[in-house]
Amino acid sequence: MGVLLAAGLPFFAVCAQNGEEELVLGSEAFLTAHPDLNNRRRGWETYEAGRHEEALTYFRRAARYADKPSQAMVAEMLWKGEGGPRDPALAYAWMDLAAERGYPGFTFIRERYWAQLDRAQRQDAMVRGEEVYAEYGDSAARPRIDAVLRRERWRTSGSRAGFVGALQVQIPGPGEQMQSIDGSRFYDPKFWDPDEYQAWHDAIWMAPREGRVDVRDVQPLNRPQAQEGD
Repeated sequence: MGVLLAAGLPFFAVCAQNGEEELVLGSEAFLTAHPDLNNRRRGWETYEAGRHEEALTYFRRAARYADKPSQAMVAEMLWKGEGGPRDPALAYAWMDLAAERGYPGFTFIRERYWAQLDRAQRQDAMVRGEEVYAEYGDSAARPRIDAVLRRERWRTSGSRAGFVGALQVQIPGPGEQMQSIDGSRFYDPKFWDPDEYQAWHDAIWMAPREGRVDVRDVQPLNRPQAQEGD
């Protein structure tokens, strides 16, 4: 369960390499431009407050932007019956989605779910998983977040070439005191370039390793094939 706890932690506390980067990742200006992380943050805040139905809504919103930790939280809430009726088959479909990129922690939980489903539930999970993948799988969700990152990068910096020069970004720090951050920190390509952004997430979520999994009995869901032009 440690990987799900990590999914709920403030991501800037987990991902930041230094204090300046932590300020960037926790700033409203940054979060507004990253709907995946912003909705995951709101999901966790409302989950912690016990408002599970509201939290599930936020996690689903983040999931539409390819946020794998949020997809895992949707799965766990469905598995437990938090925010709605318990639905183990659908929970498995969502955790299979969260494990789409092979992140070890989510893969481990997916296999644990599978082992607890009966034959009918497994069949149900495989059928319903097709619809989940069609809406939230990377082939559908990645283009959404990629488009937002490109648009917001241009909107906030005003530079088509991506050059920020001597730009200084003002960010509220401890005690709401405004702090000046070098633009090269705020506009680090790993936060804005779609491919580098994906690689940044992969580096974070490939790290958790929770036990060994026997996958001999695992049946992967059938993913819908991406249509040409999507």
